[in-house]
Amino acid sequence: MERNLPYPPFHPERQEIPLTMSLGEFKRDFPEESDHVEFKQGVSRKQLQDTVVAFSNAQGGVILIGIADNGDVVGKPYDSGTVDSIHQVMRDVHDPGRYSLHQVLVEDKSVVVVSIARRQEGFSQSSNGVVRIRKGTRDEPLFGATLQHLINERAARRYELTQTSLAVDAADPDLLRNLQEKFGWATDQVEERLVETGYAIDGRLTVSGTLLLSDDPGQVLGKSHVELLRYRADDSVDYDLRLAIRGPVPAQLEQALQRTLDELGTELVVLGMRRYDLPQVPPVVIREAIANALAHRSYELDRTPVRIHIRPSSVSILSPGGLPEPVTVENIREATAPRNVDLIAALRRYGLAEDAGRGIDVMEDTMLEEMLDPPRFEDNGHEVIVTLPVRSAVAPVERAWIRELERRGTLRGPDRLVLIHGARGETLTNARVRDILQTDEGTAREILQRLRDTGFLEQRGTRGGATYHLEGSLAPPAGLRLGPVELADLIETMATEGPISNADVRAATGLDRSEVRAILAKLVKEGRVLQSGQRRGTRYRAAGRSSD
Repeated sequence: MERNLPYPPFHPERQEIPLTMSLGEFKRDFPEESDHVEFKQGVSRKQLQDTVVAFSNAQGGVILIGIADNGDVVGKPYDSGTVDSIHQVMRDVHDPGRYSLHQVLVEDKSVVVVSIARRQEGFSQSSNGVVRIRKGTRDEPLFGATLQHLINERAARRYELTQTSLAVDAADPDLLRNLQEKFGWATDQVEERLVETGYAIDGRLTVSGTLLLSDDPGQVLGKSHVELLRYRADDSVDYDLRLAIRGPVPAQLEQALQRTLDELGTELVVLGMRRYDLPQVPPVVIREAIANALAHRSYELDRTPVRIHIRPSSVSILSPGGLPEPVTVENIREATAPRNVDLIAALRRYGLAEDAGRGIDVMEDTMLEEMLDPPRFEDNGHEVIVTLPVRSAVAPVERAWIRELERRGTLRGPDRLVLIHGARGETLTNARVRDILQTDEGTAREILQRLRDTGFLEQRGTRGGATYHLEGSLAPPAGLRLGPVELADLIETMATEGPISNADVRAATGLDRSEVRAILAKLVKEGRVLQSGQRRGTRYRAAGRSSD
């Protein structure tokens, strides 16, 4: 059965088609440097830092890299080296404004555009602590009274450090003891350490302290819990289950994760003598999505909880508040800016969150390794939505088959997808692998030769006429190598030997539940098999064969 379904290609940078301008159009739109435009010939990290800080503290602006001081277009490649250098500058800057990267082709020369937004909260500083602001074409450092004026004007208060009405003495003793153990505090230093870590001020718990040390933070902080809603259809607006998960944040995370996994269930695939229980979404991905929502949400928005929406084709986690500056949906993997620093620090101590800056990497990389569709991120200004697809162009049986192959040797990310296309009966060539992975000729050649040398593929022909096929002993399940007619005949033959269930067919063919259901329904409609029983007790037998 061939599955001609799309799958996200493996390539390092997903680039949009660049904007193209003539030299005249560029000169008209960017005649010279100004309050909002800066020319840079290359990526000098110190100079780039200064301008990023200055724009962040003023009204924002664009940095055009690949433009000489006099406005001549000299060009700068929009490649991984340039992009990585810019992201590193942004990481070095303290609290830059939101930013995005784009490419403009002026005639045949590439210009890298770095757009910087005005910082809405607080102020920006370079890595050496200098505060600058844009004045005309200069990035002016601020000192003395002018610096103090900017600080006073732009001072930001971290809400998590706000004192609440809950006294330290009212903290749950078991929760406090657990926190003490996680951080390794001496018993006679607990109160002092609570203040140092931002969990208490003047004998009262802060917002972050209350979230960790109260058995019901909602009594003090409003809707600081998690709400799980289940929908029976993707397009349904009415849920059939609504569950509030309360308690300290670590407990909320553990309970929300387990309940979500229970609702999703697993896909059972049997290959030969081995059974594979494949999660619909990897647990570590769901855990990190919920941890991010709890740690980075705005607790000032106390009328809205973190929400988990479970639908047949996806799980969505909705977190109140937009992305913290300078993070955007476009740079979410590279930029880091935890909103509730002290809360995320505690979750890491509890082993419930990845190290700083690793959460998004783990989510995206794990989904890729499991050959599932990537997470989708959305920021609509008042909430951040992370959607984890349950469906994938790679079927559960194919994922299980790849796990079986990995018993024979190590496979890399792109190897898996190439082998799946081979299992679907495709003839693999360099051109076909380039199309599957959206990669170049050299990379495709390296992948094919590596799979050949490690015994996964057989090569036929040489040079430009070389084709590659799955090695003979790596036979995929019937559901991957038989067409619709052959599969129907196979299932009908099984039904002549005794009543069969959907699970029996899945075990024999490797198809998933819905695919088996469709084939059985067709056989029943054609009168080739008879159906009896209901739900889990449904059985099928060949027409003309008496029931047992």
